[in-house]
Amino acid sequence: MRVTVVGSGFVGATTAMRVVQKGLADDVVMVDVVEGLPQGVALDIRESSPVEGFEPNIRGTNDYADTAGSDVVVVTAGLPRQPGMSRMDLLDKNAAIMRSVVGAVVEHSPDAILIIVSNPLDEMTFLASELSGFPKRRVMGMAGVLDSARLRYFIAEDLGISPSAVEAMTLGSHGEAMVPLPRHATVEGKPLAELVDEATLERLYQHTRDAGAEIVGLLKKGSAYYAPSASIAQMVNAIVGDTKEVLPVCAWATGEYGIDGVYVGVPARLGRGGVEEIVELDLNEDELAALRAAAEGIRAKCADLANLGT
Repeated sequence: MRVTVVGSGFVGATTAMRVVQKGLADDVVMVDVVEGLPQGVALDIRESSPVEGFEPNIRGTNDYADTAGSDVVVVTAGLPRQPGMSRMDLLDKNAAIMRSVVGAVVEHSPDAILIIVSNPLDEMTFLASELSGFPKRRVMGMAGVLDSARLRYFIAEDLGISPSAVEAMTLGSHGEAMVPLPRHATVEGKPLAELVDEATLERLYQHTRDAGAEIVGLLKKGSAYYAPSASIAQMVNAIVGDTKEVLPVCAWATGEYGIDGVYVGVPARLGRGGVEEIVELDLNEDELAALRAAAEGIRAKCADLANLGT
């Protein structure tokens, strides 16, 4: 099983480290356009193996030929957000990077499953799907796992409990159109809505929507990578391990929730085939309306890609 991580910045480097430390693949390849960068990161990770106790099966390269036959390709390449920059500000620049990356991936790993991480997430996932020509089930975006993790942490922090006691999921878009599901959130098995008031719920949801920008503002340079890389690793594990785990991912809807022909954040069963099923939760009218509105917002933004020459 070969997993390739495209991009050796903080997100790519920590993703590769998590994948190799967890033993999720027989071969982990890091690829980047910057000479020496993926090689140096991979060497540093290998040198930690005697201490951490994992097999050092990771290497870096500048040549996509070295990634040939990858089963999963994680695309983190792209410019990170800077303070004051929206995800959509990155559309033009990162679309050009995505064209180059996907072309090389298709040439050398035509049977791979793509996990897109580059921002703006929903639009880049759509673009990667269009460029690759892969079946839609083999192209997905990482956002829902991250947003859900952030929400779970903020709930736990607010209530002073362990994050492991919290179950919560977000759907929709990565950003302002995130759709929280209060009826599906529980704390130690109890419905969250019974433990906090409506104002607290909305504060927690807004904090989750703003979480990425908050970290960008604090760092001053760059964006989050520890929580994103942990989220990516969970998705990689579900795919290569064929676990059939249901995770919130950016996936191609074909009528589920009344949404068709667009990438949107939904609960999906992941396995060796990629997105093997979109799971339809019991949503009320307000939740369905918010999810459908998020999908239409994504559809409109994807149309902007046509103006960029795609």
